[in-house]
Amino acid sequence: MQTESRRQLSTADERRETVLRTAIGAFAERGYFGTTTTAVAKAAGISQAYVYRLFPNKESLFVAVVDHCFVRVRQSLEEGAAAASGTAPEVVLGAMGDAYARLISDNDLLLVQIHAQAAAVSEPAVREAVRAGYARLVEYVRGASGAGETQIQEFFAVGMLCHLVSAIDAASVDAPWTRTLTAGIRHY
Repeated sequence: MQTESRRQLSTADERRETVLRTAIGAFAERGYFGTTTTAVAKAAGISQAYVYRLFPNKESLFVAVVDHCFVRVRQSLEEGAAAASGTAPEVVLGAMGDAYARLISDNDLLLVQIHAQAAAVSEPAVREAVRAGYARLVEYVRGASGAGETQIQEFFAVGMLCHLVSAIDAASVDAPWTRTLTAGIRHY
């Protein structure tokens, strides 16, 4: 009896996830404005028409990528909170910050976040996605850490500083200004 190996077709949801993962790399490299759906389709090994079947336009694809990145950030913060060695807000925030520092060592995720913040200035749908993502993260950090407003603000401010320090590779420059910016910042 001969057995045939059947090619298993992926579902639309699986294809959507593949396109999202591929689009993260494409958008990280060239940003929202510099990335085409053609480039994403080519990298994903599908037609541009299929990209449009999954996402009505580039904006909706980018918003889905931004949402996906916020989910990954939330997951890393959850892992950090679960690994905290105590329940004091400072301890929980420190563990979440460490988990986030590990996460953004993935430059693609870091770059997508930076590109999303830049695109949010002029693209209302991107702005709303970034706002909603931060709203969910702030409320999660508030609930998981028990920290006060100032501590939460400082936590996010240091996160933004981590973006800058990583984006400009400040650790590779030995100068007073870089030592000031990188003091106490963890990198992986």
